[in-house]
Amino acid sequence: MSGVTPGTHTARTVVIGGSGYIAGELLRLLAVHPFLRDLAVISESKPGTRVEEAFPHLEGAYPDLKFLGTDSLPRLFAENETVAVFSAAPHGASAPLVHSLLESAEHAGARVRLVDLSADFRFPDAEGYEKVYGHPHGAPGRLAEFVSAVPEHLAEAPLGRVAHPGCFTTSVLLASVPLLSLGLIEPRFTVVAVTGSTGAGRTPTATTHHPERRSNLFAYNPLGHRHEPEMRLHAGKAAGQSVDIAFIPQSGPYARGIYATIHTRLARPADLEEVVAGVARFYAGSPFVKVAPAGGKPPRLQDVAGTNRAQLSFALRGQGFEGQLQCLLLALQLVRAGFRFVRRLAQRVGGGSDLCRCGRLQAAARRFGASTCGSHALQVAIYQLQRGGFCLHC
Repeated sequence: MSGVTPGTHTARTVVIGGSGYIAGELLRLLAVHPFLRDLAVISESKPGTRVEEAFPHLEGAYPDLKFLGTDSLPRLFAENETVAVFSAAPHGASAPLVHSLLESAEHAGARVRLVDLSADFRFPDAEGYEKVYGHPHGAPGRLAEFVSAVPEHLAEAPLGRVAHPGCFTTSVLLASVPLLSLGLIEPRFTVVAVTGSTGAGRTPTATTHHPERRSNLFAYNPLGHRHEPEMRLHAGKAAGQSVDIAFIPQSGPYARGIYATIHTRLARPADLEEVVAGVARFYAGSPFVKVAPAGGKPPRLQDVAGTNRAQLSFALRGQGFEGQLQCLLLALQLVRAGFRFVRRLAQRVGGGSDLCRCGRLQAAARRFGASTCGSHALQVAIYQLQRGGFCLHC
């Protein structure tokens, strides 16, 4: 990340659930962020252990940083007026941790900007969460404080608390939301999506352990995956009505990435050029989403895995209302293994956006320029900390 000179006004940043795959990718991205640099990494399983021992690929990035326990949080909030927080804890565990953390911050008078990367705050009510995950929500009183959406589809986050959608959900929404919003497709479609092994996290099981997946391909939880209700929730918002989604996830013989194919029908007469042009306009201000031209080659997984980018490609068979978007393809970096952040921040605030009143974001964005690093979903999750008419300082 050449050309970035960290300023003196960096915000204290806390990562909870700090020893898993999500946290490892998050720490890789935070290592080059111009503001979020004063890190505290919380892990109940590894307090006192050097972070670089858990993540050897980060050697040199955090030479003196050690994991802390949750008992360190009151002191961190007492010493810092504004704190950026990322929860990389698993679903079910994140909600009570986030609730306790926010209570501690409120008691200390600290202002918290928080992004939760688990599933715990993706649903607007506890009933929806409990129906999908089969256990009571760990902090039902906090659900109303969070907004959940793919960043490209999020207008604002008034309270500075964001729940990022799941990995499969992100892939499907990036493809379907513009089509539904533009009235181009019927509110029903089928998705087949192949995912890599890192999406299952560190602990192997009989179906997620990589030796079981190598040179293999199989479906799992067809028509019953827990991300399907998320998809319906967010797609329904875009369509203004309920959306029927038949989702078949598949386990792929590789580590990182999702390749999703969506099959749907046109809601009105349109040709392929109109479909592609409409989606391209929808994502005109989203540098991490690339829309292939009509008749262009479908995306390849290796072109996007490990990057910030998602690629969309379309194919159309038939004419008029009988037209079918028979192959709508999306390939993107697996959300559970890595996320996106800085370049969109630079583009959104570098030109003098009113998202920042003190001028620090604009100055850093100009220094940052068009540099980019990292992967497609956490990068904008970090950017979401700047949403809603505030920066971390003003």
